[in-house]
Amino acid sequence: MVDHGNQPAAPKRTVVERSLDNEIVATRRFDAAPQTVFDAWTTPGLFMRWWAPKSMGVPLLSCEMDARAGGKYRLEFGHDGGESFAFYGKYIEVTPGSRLVWTNDEGEDGALTTVTFEDKGGKTLLVYRDRYPSQAALDEAFAGMEGGISEQFAQLDELLVSQGQR
Repeated sequence: MVDHGNQPAAPKRTVVERSLDNEIVATRRFDAAPQTVFDAWTTPGLFMRWWAPKSMGVPLLSCEMDARAGGKYRLEFGHDGGESFAFYGKYIEVTPGSRLVWTNDEGEDGALTTVTFEDKGGKTLLVYRDRYPSQAALDEAFAGMEGGISEQFAQLDELLVSQGQR
C-alpha cells in the first residue's frame, strides 16, 4: 500500500504474551527516539498523562519518582476524596535512554519489571517485562493485563505525538 500522505499510517500494535510460566512480555515500536520515550517513563508530569488506562476509570492521582538506582517510586490511583490505592517500589537499575528495572513492593507476589528502549534508526523498540515470583502470581495478575498494557502504550504513543515527538 502506498502512503499518499493524507491517509492514516497502519495502526501500531502492542504485542503482549507470556514468555515463561511466570513472565509477561509486551513489545511496541514508537516513532520517537529512545531518550524521549525513556523520559515519558521517568518524568512524573509526563508519566501521569499516559500510565492509567482511561477505560479503567481510575485516574492516577499522584506520581512520585526518583528514577535512579536505589531511588523509590509511588503511584496513587483513585478518585479525589474517595478510596485510593498505591503501587510502589524501588529502582534497581536506571540507564538513561536504554533500560529501567524496578520492584513492585505492594505485596508478596509483586513482579520485577524491566523496560528496555532500543534505538531502531531514531525510533524505539520498547520491551516491557514483568517477572513474577510464581506462575500462580502471574495467573492472578494477568487477568485483564493484556488489554491494559495495550491501552497504556497507545496512550503513550498519543502523548508522544502530542508532544511533536514523531
